[in-house]
Amino acid sequence: MKDHLVAAVAYDRLCTFEFACTAELFALPRPELEVDWYRYAVCSPERGRLRSAGGLIVEAPYTLRLLARADTIVMPGWRDVHEAPPPALVKALAEAYERGARLTSICSGVFVLAAAGVLDGKSATTHWRYADLLAQRFPSIKVRPDELYVDEGQVITAAGSAAGLDMLLHLVRRDHGGRIANRVAQRLVLPPHRDGGQAQFVPRPMPSDEIGRLARLMDWMRANPRLPHSLQSLADEAAMSPRSLQRQFSEATGLSPIDWLIRERVALAKDMLEAQDLPMARLAELAGFGSEESLRRHFRAKAGTSPSAYRRRFGRAVTAGPVP
Repeated sequence: MKDHLVAAVAYDRLCTFEFACTAELFALPRPELEVDWYRYAVCSPERGRLRSAGGLIVEAPYTLRLLARADTIVMPGWRDVHEAPPPALVKALAEAYERGARLTSICSGVFVLAAAGVLDGKSATTHWRYADLLAQRFPSIKVRPDELYVDEGQVITAAGSAAGLDMLLHLVRRDHGGRIANRVAQRLVLPPHRDGGQAQFVPRPMPSDEIGRLARLMDWMRANPRLPHSLQSLADEAAMSPRSLQRQFSEATGLSPIDWLIRERVALAKDMLEAQDLPMARLAELAGFGSEESLRRHFRAKAGTSPSAYRRRFGRAVTAGPVP
């Protein structure tokens, strides 16, 4: 990761929030992390002063030639989903992809990556308001409208606005591990990972007392991951019927109660793999999986790798201490 260059693409009528997310994540020095942090630069296909939302003026110090040496490129939105991006930008992105650069987009920025052809045959997401348009205009892309972000390896796309922060933190997690990503999230006063998808943010009414009940249930599940939870036992704890719990939990989070619990257990397992040298059987028990086989199966499904491989990459060489 030494000297990893992140290039953000600015443009006239810039999406200010999405652009600011990239600067917040990658431009600020973070000496407290004691890792080789990113280098950050801004380029533009357009010369001169660039207008941005809210009346701000931005000047990009670099031209698109910067993309020829960038390791990660961020397309922070696009000014109009109905406007084709400049051919020079499309060409520069396609060439960067061909040489192996990592390309990312936030919100409407996916339309620029799609125009460059780097999403053909891949899955992607965007703001839920634009999902149908993206699918209609680029039928070769498998649009996943409920996801906060979609990681296709070399190309990562994020949903609307604030989901960009989720995606950018995911990049930090990929590059530096969960421990570093958690510390960056703490500085940003953000959760390290938001479960569910943007389906939970499509407007739908829910009584405030039901939201309170679900929040208390989630806190209880986090505090008791080792219990043999089932839909019935969770419904009993929430004083709801299983059917009502399933429906309301899905409406609030985009996940079923059991799927949400599995994600929490995987996140807990990641923390222990990074910080402790526990035997896998003990780690599986503490994370609530019950067996090594169950841990491996669920961990690979959620993290895309095995617990052992994750520990080799992100674990610290420590001796196992006392475990409650």
